[in-house]
Amino acid sequence: MVAASAWSQATKILTAEKSNEYGIVYSLPQTALEIEVSVRHTVEKKGPFYLYAKKYIGTADVVTEDSEKWEITGIKVTPYGVPDSGTQYLMQLKAGSPVFVAVDADGMLLAINKEVPAPERRGNKPSAQAQPTKWPDGKEYLDFVDEDFIASKSPARQAQLLAEALMEVRDSRLSLTRGTADAMPTDGKQLELMLNSLAEQETAMTEAFTGSVTTESATRTFTFIPETDGKEILFRLSDFAGFVDADDLSGDAVNIEISSANRPKLPVDAKGEEKKLPKNAVIYNLPGSAQVTISTLGKTLYDKELNLAQFGITFGLDPSLFSDKKQPSFATFDPVTGALMETGTLKQN
Repeated sequence: MVAASAWSQATKILTAEKSNEYGIVYSLPQTALEIEVSVRHTVEKKGPFYLYAKKYIGTADVVTEDSEKWEITGIKVTPYGVPDSGTQYLMQLKAGSPVFVAVDADGMLLAINKEVPAPERRGNKPSAQAQPTKWPDGKEYLDFVDEDFIASKSPARQAQLLAEALMEVRDSRLSLTRGTADAMPTDGKQLELMLNSLAEQETAMTEAFTGSVTTESATRTFTFIPETDGKEILFRLSDFAGFVDADDLSGDAVNIEISSANRPKLPVDAKGEEKKLPKNAVIYNLPGSAQVTISTLGKTLYDKELNLAQFGITFGLDPSLFSDKKQPSFATFDPVTGALMETGTLKQN
């Protein structure tokens, strides 16, 4: 299931009070996947005088056709827990019980009799995009041509005049850097401004022959909650519009597939028999696992086996472990899968 960043949250401590009838309600997580997709957007524009590049500037390495493409450069998948809102559990305690339960802001179980930091909350991040200052339109050189160029109607003659102007710009820059220019700047700041102006002119004139290649990077974050084995379209990537919706056929499909789900078995005792659920048990998850694969156009972009709460089963701990007056226990749980991470005995003062 595809759902539409992370931010900090505080742990909430719940205790048995008369107001809640000495019962603490909590939920367990489902495992969601935060999928951060990095892309590179490349725009190529041919120069108006690319046919004359070899003759006038000595290179055949030129852009000959306008083109645009988006390509995926990286996939990062981060599992995290979201509360299973359809199921809640009750930990029933007696009046005066010193037991406390740590949950996150959504009431998801984190620990019993131990304070732990809450996990980062995650969801859709806004896309991060590094836009270039300006997309070249192939006409920047017109800011630096003279009247003879404008008056000429012959592309060959215009190419010759532009090449001559380009050589003059290069000669001027060389003279400035060597300190041999007829009118040298009075200070370093003025020299920097003059060199920057000449560099801008040289780039614009050169690209009129070679064309331009401009790139930008962008990221988009998607949230996916695996439910069953199967494949579906996560999003599409268009060469002209970049990220588009899964049902927009202008883009190539990027698929996510969940396969080889492995569901756990109930724990067994010394005799190899399945353990029975304790009375009024504190329920937690025994997560399962599945292979998560992201691909496009037959190319695998991500492939890894991940632990997933919803592909598992539940079991429970005896609640008396936590209210024992002589040796009370503590437990911590994985906020991503709801699995039991650690148990131990509290130190007595």
